[in-house]
Amino acid sequence: MKGNFQKLVIYTDGGARGNPGPAAIGVVIQYEEGKIVKKYSEFLGRRTNNEAEYEAVIFALKKAKQLFGKDSTKKMNIELYTDSELITKQLNGEYKIEDEKLCPLFLKIWNLKIDFGSIAFAFIPRAKNKEADRLVNQALDAKKQTKIF
Repeated sequence: MKGNFQKLVIYTDGGARGNPGPAAIGVVIQYEEGKIVKKYSEFLGRRTNNEAEYEAVIFALKKAKQLFGKDSTKKMNIELYTDSELITKQLNGEYKIEDEKLCPLFLKIWNLKIDFGSIAFAFIPRAKNKEADRLVNQALDAKKQTKIF
């Protein structure tokens, strides 16, 4: 996947059934023109909704770096969309992080940002984040079906 790609668009979502409760993430990575590079869904275990949202962003940035390589990502511009207004405002420095469990997750993202040309975090309504949301629910539903008794 290495190459001269200037811009990636990433959609992330994290969700928990119960807060905290079983949680999962969904990530869609695509080129600027809309061609999908990869989709991911992963079960996380017990987390709060906000922890899952942060973990989705961390996962997405790590995967982008893995897919394209550090040399390419240093030149890339990323537009990262999430339907969590809280996470978006915290990542953009508009809100303080008052939940101490979120601080280490914020720092991971802050450190990952160094590996990219630029990253813009933007809020989108859930209706425009349908695929990432579907992937979250897919991971949660799959885990629910494979419960070990």
